[in-house]
Amino acid sequence: MAAAACSYHGSLLPSSVTRLRRQKLSFYGTTSSSVTVEKKGSSKGKCRQLAVVRCSRGVEDFIGGDLVKFDLGQWLSDVEEHKALAIYSPHEGGYEGRYLNRLRYQGYHFLDLSARGLGDPEATLTKIHPVCPAHVGKQPIARWYFPPEVDYRLSLLPPNAKGLVVWIIEAKVLSKAELQFLALLPSLRPRVRVIAECGNWRKFLWTPLKEIAGLPAN
Repeated sequence: MAAAACSYHGSLLPSSVTRLRRQKLSFYGTTSSSVTVEKKGSSKGKCRQLAVVRCSRGVEDFIGGDLVKFDLGQWLSDVEEHKALAIYSPHEGGYEGRYLNRLRYQGYHFLDLSARGLGDPEATLTKIHPVCPAHVGKQPIARWYFPPEVDYRLSLLPPNAKGLVVWIIEAKVLSKAELQFLALLPSLRPRVRVIAECGNWRKFLWTPLKEIAGLPAN
C-alpha cells in the first residue's frame, strides 16, 4: 500500500485512509490556510490535528509592488552607513534597477562587473594586473597589463560625482575571502561603494556584506 508523508503528524500515513481538507480564509492584511488531517481505521474514533499557516500582505500588494518602493529611503541610508551591501533580488529580475537608479540620482557612477570573470578581486580592482588574451592555438601566448579598474574609474569621475558604485553580479560564486575583500574595499577607497548580488529571494532584500563574509560589524 502506498504511503504518503504527513509533516503535521511526523509519520507516514497510508494514502487510502488519509483525507486532507483545505479551507482558505481571507482577511484584510492576512491570509490563513488551515489543513486538517484525519486518520481512519480505528474503531474508537478519529485522530485529528489542525495546522494553520498565515501569510501577511502589505500595502504594495494592493497598489503594485513593482511600481512603488517604500524602502528606497532605507536603501540609501544603508548604502551610506555600511558602504558594502549584499543584495537578494527576485528571480524574474528587474527590481534591482529601481534601486540602482536611485543611487544614480544621488550622483553615483557605476562599474558593472561579473564575478565569474573577475579573477582575483584585489588584483583586478586595486592593482596593475595581467590579462592573457585567447590565442586559439595559433597565435603566440601574450600577456597584456591593465590598470586597476577601481582607481582608473575614480580618476575619470567628473568633479560633481558623489562616488563610484562597484556593482557585482553573480557574487554567489565568490569565496569568503573574496567577499571579505569586497566588504573592506570601501575602507581602502573611501569614495567607493560595493553592491554584490549574492543570491535570489521572493522580494528585494539586502544586508551588510560584512555579515555575509563573516567579518565583525565594526
